Amino acid sequence: MSNGYKIGIVGAGNMGGGIAQKMAQEGLNVTLVDMNDAQVERGIGIITNMLQQAVDRNVITADKMQETLKRINGTTSYEDLTDMDLIVEAVFEDKTVKGELFKKLDAICDPKTIFATNTSSLYVHELAAWTNRPDKVIGMHYFFHPAKNRLVEVIPHEGTSEETLKTALLIGKLHAKTNIIVKDSPGFAVNRIFIPFYVTAVRVLEQEIANIPTIEAACKKAFGIGMGPFELMNVTGVPIAVHSAKTLENELGSFYAAPKLLIQQVESKQLFDLSGEVDESKIQTVMDYMYGTSLGVACQLVDEGIASIEDTDRGAKIGLAWKFGPFEIMNKLGIAKVYEVVEAMGKRYPDFKMPALLTKQNESGKPFEFKYVELDVKDGIATITINRPEAMNALNETIVNQLEKKFDEAESNEAVKAITINGAGKAFIAGADIKFFIENMENTTLDRTVEFTRKGHELLRRFESSVKPTIAVVDGLSLGGGSELALACQYIVATGAGSFGFPETSIGIYPGLGGMIRMERLVGKDLAKYFVFTGKSINAEMAQKLGMITELTTVDQLEETIKKLTAQKKQDKYQGQPAPDAFEKESAIFAGNNLETIMNGQVPEDVDADFGMKTLAIIKKKAPLALIVANELMEAQSKVSIDEAITLELGRLIEMFTTEDAWTGLTAPPGKAPAYKKA
Repeated sequence: MSNGYKIGIVGAGNMGGGIAQKMAQEGLNVTLVDMNDAQVERGIGIITNMLQQAVDRNVITADKMQETLKRINGTTSYEDLTDMDLIVEAVFEDKTVKGELFKKLDAICDPKTIFATNTSSLYVHELAAWTNRPDKVIGMHYFFHPAKNRLVEVIPHEGTSEETLKTALLIGKLHAKTNIIVKDSPGFAVNRIFIPFYVTAVRVLEQEIANIPTIEAACKKAFGIGMGPFELMNVTGVPIAVHSAKTLENELGSFYAAPKLLIQQVESKQLFDLSGEVDESKIQTVMDYMYGTSLGVACQLVDEGIASIEDTDRGAKIGLAWKFGPFEIMNKLGIAKVYEVVEAMGKRYPDFKMPALLTKQNESGKPFEFKYVELDVKDGIATITINRPEAMNALNETIVNQLEKKFDEAESNEAVKAITINGAGKAFIAGADIKFFIENMENTTLDRTVEFTRKGHELLRRFESSVKPTIAVVDGLSLGGGSELALACQYIVATGAGSFGFPETSIGIYPGLGGMIRMERLVGKDLAKYFVFTGKSINAEMAQKLGMITELTTVDQLEETIKKLTAQKKQDKYQGQPAPDAFEKESAIFAGNNLETIMNGQVPEDVDADFGMKTLAIIKKKAPLALIVANELMEAQSKVSIDEAITLELGRLIEMFTTEDAWTGLTAPPGKAPAYKKA
């Protein structure tokens, strides 16, 4: 679904081609421009090869590949860009080259066209000055490879309009990127951390503190990364490392300067030699050096208002593939330890200042707190957003507590007429955080699981019964607890990217936040059993036919759809079940005592044989005890009120989480089906 936006990309190299590929894969129409036919053909060729590799690995279909290529129009004519909504430049990293390009585009493009620069080191406001539309200029910094890396730093300068920022963020979302908003500043957020990361690694080598293999091993251990700084420089280009370091040195001082050893390496035109033995005795020393730099710089950029704590972590985890973000690492190490290594770095380099943020945190003696749930009120609509896209917005104790507080704030605000619940990034909410369940099973603290679930039920009942309309905006994947949260809202607005699913019986448990209860009341008990037992995905179109969602719309029409829904008279979402004609087979398969028959490996007599065999194959992979308990609960819950049904659901949690099925399912390695024993 293109949503009608026309996108131009200037530069068909690795970055520009990758951006064009990703946009086209996600349904946007793209015009890709370069200086001559050979460059354009080369760019299209690289995109074609990458897509073919994805087909060969069964990541996409051959049809998807052809659809993607059809959305990309390669050309050498800048006149083809005149009516674009957004143009992203991905040309040579030079202020004059980029500025002249924007000047040229400014003269030929429609006044509506937004210019975005993919610069990694230049000021956005200086590039905007080359145009007569500085309010329509913004930074959109992609990361290599842009067809795969989900991060985009969105960089408004002081003159960028709110409408331009809003459109850039929307288009980022439309091609499945995780946007972080960053101040127009040297290195922005991610490179501000990354450049001194490898500069420090070279200094450690230069000062003979440790050899390259030891530094590589220490960095991999410290940051949970697959490649150390020297291997990364070999892959991305050692000259680029020197250029980036010089850029930051000019803006921020000698701490960021390229070491002589790094300059000599460029002059040698050789890659770093990664061979040699790791000296385990020096690992901790190297880690302290690297922590001192990276964690200190992370605090500095937050001090300077360049990015939030949460977005800084997000940038490192998504953009740089760190296992944990800088502030998560600080909490794990302990703030006192972090203060010690950062203070040591300041003593080595006088222009490296102790961040005020870290000093204050050290004095408090407390770890950093993360804000994952945001509230924005505009025109009487409260928008609550779970902003943890790096974890698919999975629910845990922190998220539920923050969600409750923001809901309290929105519900008590007299100016608020309706409350929407949203998920940032590609997912709405992809269920609950499984690690929490596993920890409680290991530590025999299942009472925490029960209390977490009880609190979740209480909050969801508030969503359901609030005097103010509550609207779940499902614009992406929702699974388990995410689908249950959506169903608890009074209305659901979904886009074509929205989906629902109950995968719990695959991991040894049952839906524990009311999904069974509300599905039964929406679609009928027998049909609800089908979706709960099989875990079959329900796309937005199917959900509309089932009566699960209120409105099916597009991303760019979400705001208008919500306004229209808010203005309508409040309706009872359980006012009637949809006619089951389109789902006759699904409704019949688990009617009566059919589950027992299917679990015994037989297709019930009154069921379509082919459909029955397919369902039987699905059920064989599910946790038997979870199926039995879910079936018993759904039978009992259908006869009582919602509140009584919740009590029944909570009452069997400890029983479920103490089963071997639950342990087997929850701890199964990713991508490997659990091996359940027959009940």
